[in-house]
Amino acid sequence: MSPAERADPSDGVTNLVEYISITGILLALLVVVLFAVNSVFMQGPADTLSYYAFTDIGNGVSVRIVDLYVLAPNEGNITTKFDLPDDVAGQDYFVRAAATGVDQVIVVERGDISSRINIAGIGATKGVTGNTTSRGWNVITYNSGGF
Repeated sequence: MSPAERADPSDGVTNLVEYISITGILLALLVVVLFAVNSVFMQGPADTLSYYAFTDIGNGVSVRIVDLYVLAPNEGNITTKFDLPDDVAGQDYFVRAAATGVDQVIVVERGDISSRINIAGIGATKGVTGNTTSRGWNVITYNSGGF
């Protein structure tokens, strides 16, 4: 009897089932790893970068407001224009001035990421209000009459 005649036909089926099982398990692991890589290696660092960029932007807006207040006349108006980065980590953001008790803060935010910066030195004496987006030129106006 030759070796080909002695081979069991179920050996081929067993090898095929083993191959399909191992391939299925490895594909499932690959899918899990792909989702984990996106959140760990891409989204997390982008959110950290956004937070620190928002802090820098908020500090810049706060400094511009304080500088304008220092230069403001006793009678009259003064206006300044400034530019903000168009996007942070490829996405737009929102900047607003808000009052929290006696403190004035600049809040830079997008979705669940935000940074709050206190306006140093003028929070108790002058109210600061307004908001802007990241696109285009931004204007800060001081009016001695309070309007």
